[in-house]
Formats: sequence, structure tokens, C-alpha cells
Amino acid sequence: MGDAPAPALDAAAHVLVVDDDARLRGLLQRYLAEQGFRISTAASAADARKLLGSMRPDLMVLDVTMPGESGLELTRALREEGHDMPILLLTARGEPDDRIAGLEAGSDDYLGKPFEPRELLLRLRALLRRIGPPAPSDNARPVRLGVLEFDPVRGLLEGMHGDERRTVHLTGGEAALLTVLARHPNEVLSREAIARTLEMDEAGERAIDVQVTRLRRRIETDPREPRFLHTVRGRGYVLKPGA
Repeated sequence: MGDAPAPALDAAAHVLVVDDDARLRGLLQRYLAEQGFRISTAASAADARKLLGSMRPDLMVLDVTMPGESGLELTRALREEGHDMPILLLTARGEPDDRIAGLEAGSDDYLGKPFEPRELLLRLRALLRRIGPPAPSDNARPVRLGVLEFDPVRGLLEGMHGDERRTVHLTGGEAALLTVLARHPNEVLSREAIARTLEMDEAGERAIDVQVTRLRRRIETDPREPRFLHTVRGRGYVLKPGA
């Protein structure tokens, strides 16, 4: 599922809104449709699973506190199943620790209730830009990470499995972070600079740490002893390609 093409920014991106609050679902459906999105809605995680069996949305807006399977549980399960579309979690709890819990589960952004619909719109557009075609760059060459190779132009991580070349699954957030690092190999990037490039909000710097932990699980043989993605204490992170 990780190699599906990203939607063009000027195309009608398809958003799946999952929330047990019928009033909020209706509000978001009308508002986002007016902004040019294609919208599907679900009232529960079970309903969302049924829809995902026949569609592949570009983005998901997912409520955390739903009866039955919670938004956090659904997010974690979808990531384990290989779904890589960006997921934005909605919750009445907007504390930083709750946001980090969402990111650890595999979400790409987090928005506390109540919120202004325009803020949600800006967050969704930022997520689309992260997974959209990157701008041309002199540092857009593929980088070698042991048996893996990452192409920052295509946003693809690939490696050999026997005699077959396979794509390694990355979420939209993981691919965006690796693209930023790969465009500046052997250069220390601060959390602030990474968050600014990825258009993340004031909590983004802490969220970068969570994304780095997730990304190391994809590219490192032993994430506790990284060969490629290093922490530079007090400064940030650096990607050091190598065979």
C-alpha cells in the first residue's frame, strides 16, 4: 500500500472523516466539500474499516474518543496493516502528552477540540504538501542506507529481498521526514528546522523525536544503535548514508 501515488495538490483530494458525532461529521462534510475536497464519512472504526475495504482515501480525519475501537487503536492497527495515508487525530484532550501518544500510534498530526474549521483545512493542506511531489533540489540524489536505498524525489525506500527488489513501507510522515534528511546528508538539522520544513506547529519539535524513533525502525538493523540516523545532542539529527 505504500507505493500508491500521492494526490496532486490541485486535484480533489479524498478525505475520510471518522467521528461518532453526527453533527460534527455533517459540518466537516459540508465545509471540506466547499473547499474542493471529496468527502466520505463513517460513524465508527468498524464503519471506517468497511469503507477502507473498497476505497483508498488520501487523508483520514479520525476522532480519538469513539465507542468501541478508539481512534488510537484504529490508527495503530491501520499502520500495522500497511495503510500509509496521512491520519489527523481529533480529540477533546489537547495536551502535548496526548498528541505524542497519537504520533506514537502512527498519526501524522493532532488537533484538539474545539477547533476552527479553517485550522483543520490548513492542517490537511500541509499534510498534502508533505506527501506531494517534492520541489527540485540539487540534493535530490538517492542515498544508500546499508541494503536499502531511498529516493527523495519519489519518496520511496527500497531494498533487495533475495533476488527481488521490494519497496519498504513508510507512512506519509516517515517518508516526509526521511526526504528532508536525505536532501541534507551528513548535515545536522535542528528539530526547529525540520518542523519548519514540514510545516508542523509549535508542538512539532517534540513530535520530530517520535517520528525519528518510528523511522529508525524502518532503516536500522538495531534502532537502539543507529548506523545511519544519528542524534547530535543539543543540536538535532543527521542522516549519514553508507553501505
